[in-house]
Amino acid sequence: MKKYSLFLLWLVINSTLFGQSKVLESQIMKSALLNTEVKYSIYLPDGYENSERYYPVVYLLNGYTGDETSWIESGAMQWIVDHEIEQGNIQKMVIVMPDGDDRLYMNRTDGTYPYEDMFMKELLPYIQNNYRIRTGKRYTGISGLSMGGAGSLKLALKYDEHFGACAAYSSAIFTEESVTASDQEAMDGYISKAIPDMVGTKGKKRLGESYREYDVLQLVKNKDPERLKTVKIYFDCGDDDFLTLGNAQLHKELVVKQIPHEYRVRDGAHTWPFWRESLPVGLKFISDSFWK
Repeated sequence: MKKYSLFLLWLVINSTLFGQSKVLESQIMKSALLNTEVKYSIYLPDGYENSERYYPVVYLLNGYTGDETSWIESGAMQWIVDHEIEQGNIQKMVIVMPDGDDRLYMNRTDGTYPYEDMFMKELLPYIQNNYRIRTGKRYTGISGLSMGGAGSLKLALKYDEHFGACAAYSSAIFTEESVTASDQEAMDGYISKAIPDMVGTKGKKRLGESYREYDVLQLVKNKDPERLKTVKIYFDCGDDDFLTLGNAQLHKELVVKQIPHEYRVRDGAHTWPFWRESLPVGLKFISDSFWK
């Protein structure tokens, strides 16, 4: 009985400290472009349900084999976001977590599953029409880990008119050397849902037009630097992460093109403990951009 009372006290204290935010898991949006239902989870900050206020929004993307619940269940995002808001480190925001479905956040290269088009043409307008969020580039951020890190960078830089800031963690960015030398089974598994024509290719044959459509490094190399400069960019990677060379290469390409950005290397690997430390830093970076 005493333990139960202490548990109730703990719940009361935490609800008082961190407010009454709410996470709605695995909500459904019907997609005409994909001819299926798309799942997403959404974080609504304390005060959302009892006010008429409109909030800035961040799209938070999951990694490979993850889904719309990964940041909630493994990333402790609700606790982290509540804590950062309570401490005054970030402002209140709505956070949308769509199921990436291992689609690399891009249109399938054979034209049969336009995930990227769904994201931009259906999901963003759907969120704007169904939740009280502030619209426009200045109040729209995007973030993610691994596959979602590369996806957030690609979407933010490709659609710079929509996104004002991006924070990416351990992004799935590969040097050409790592792509050509990658294990066949691992490579085919990763790209099979998005780049089917690349499945089974070896060596430099992997570096065709379809792969370049995915590659963030190619986007940075080829896009007008003045457009790239309109997006505030933060990304990090662990020093023991297998993706550290690709992220370092992105840093180099941005420096060469004189694109302002923040790049951090910390102790860590491709793990949730690293991403749970990255999330508050990245959200603060995006939150600061909402003010400026």
